[in-house]
Amino acid sequence: MDTVVSQAGSRVPYLEMIDLAGEKVGGTVLYATDDFFAPKENMLKAATPIFIHDKYTEFGKWMDGWESRRKRVTGHDHAIIRLGIPGEIHGVDIDTSFFTGNYPEYASLEAAELSKDASVDELHKANWTPILHKSSLQGGTHNYFPISSRARWTHLRFHIYPDGGVARFRVYGKVKPPAEKLKGVIDLAAAENGAQVVTANDMYFGPKDNLILPGLAKTMGEGWETRRKRGPGNDWIIVKLCGTGKISKIEVDTNHYKGNYPDRCSIDILKGRSDEMLPCDFRDSKNLEWISILPETKLQAHTQHYFEKELKVNETCTYLRLNIFPDGGISRLRVWGTLS
Repeated sequence: MDTVVSQAGSRVPYLEMIDLAGEKVGGTVLYATDDFFAPKENMLKAATPIFIHDKYTEFGKWMDGWESRRKRVTGHDHAIIRLGIPGEIHGVDIDTSFFTGNYPEYASLEAAELSKDASVDELHKANWTPILHKSSLQGGTHNYFPISSRARWTHLRFHIYPDGGVARFRVYGKVKPPAEKLKGVIDLAAAENGAQVVTANDMYFGPKDNLILPGLAKTMGEGWETRRKRGPGNDWIIVKLCGTGKISKIEVDTNHYKGNYPDRCSIDILKGRSDEMLPCDFRDSKNLEWISILPETKLQAHTQHYFEKELKVNETCTYLRLNIFPDGGISRLRVWGTLS
């Protein structure tokens, strides 16, 4: 799925980017003026929001999101979020799913670049930059807003006017790691270092971006998994590394995949390309020159596989293709090497 469309039918290209604020990458809601009905942390949950008709708490109706009480004084509510991975923001999704009579009328967004351990008091005194001016919201739907700023941000202040509920808050963009983090031998395929999963031919059971997220997958649902293949061919996924570099070691992790791991895998690198390529470039082009650096190799269930001596790497690369035969799930891919 390379094109994502809004409910209005228009293309939303930034939805192919990584969610910089998601709980999977360590995003945290540090503060909220009010979360009486539903906790602020819900906003960053990875799971799609749900609605349970007859579920209530001691405070009122249970809702899968962040919800403040009805405001009886002047002012409005806001929350402060520390991005899991700092970066430039290309767009946001303010998801008001199931909030229909209780969603905020408007929202706005400010950003700042601060230290990771900045205190709440320091956050309140910070120099915040507006990146989304006060904008109208609709209830029970995704509210997509492109962001034009290309600065590097670490924290966001999310305002809702005057009060109400937001099911999920997604922040899509490009990772911008500090330069010192990219020295020496690093994981060239790590999202936190700026790598991106460009496209995959199938991601029916597990989204493509899971493949390069930080840490070990906690469940089978936190990896990349394709549907069962009923015809010829095999599945594949393409990663743009955090820069052009030389590979020295690769890990293919089938953690949690026991009855549905791929039987074999192979790995290719793309020769002579370091420019920005779109998903359609990989699907449609007949002229890409892929070089095999790992031939078809047997995999095991629920295992971290390491390849070093087996690799045939004689040149630098920017794009890497992991092929799995015939289908199945991979929880993580790590590609150690040095940048050119």
